[in-house]
Amino acid sequence: MKKTVLFICTHNSARSQIAEGLLNAVHGDRYEAYSAGIQPTDMNPHVIKVMAEIGVDISTHRSKRIEEFRGRAFDYVVTVCDHAKEVCPFFPGEKVLHHSFPDPSTFKGSEDQILDDVRQVRDEIKKWIEQTFAR
Repeated sequence: MKKTVLFICTHNSARSQIAEGLLNAVHGDRYEAYSAGIQPTDMNPHVIKVMAEIGVDISTHRSKRIEEFRGRAFDYVVTVCDHAKEVCPFFPGEKVLHHSFPDPSTFKGSEDQILDDVRQVRDEIKKWIEQTFAR
């Protein structure tokens, strides 16, 4: 039986989407990951691009409201930004984890600079997922 994981961030446009995609791609045999946001917006196109670079297709993902998961129990609920940690509603029966990552929606500069910064966040999340869920 796979363990279920819900990743939450403010907009569900970048960090939580990266985490969902990575966990399903790397450890999909043991985990079923989902993601949601406190105030969902559109998917970040830079995130879709840098995930595709490593063979993880999240182009069909959409930003989801946390309310879509109300009443559902998860084995793990993970906030990936400080704002979500502060305002996240309680989900019964879960283990709550928190790790804050930089927000790709705030990155400035040329297209190449933004993509490099998003890659760095992707790689940080990947490393954290490996350390946290590989056991």
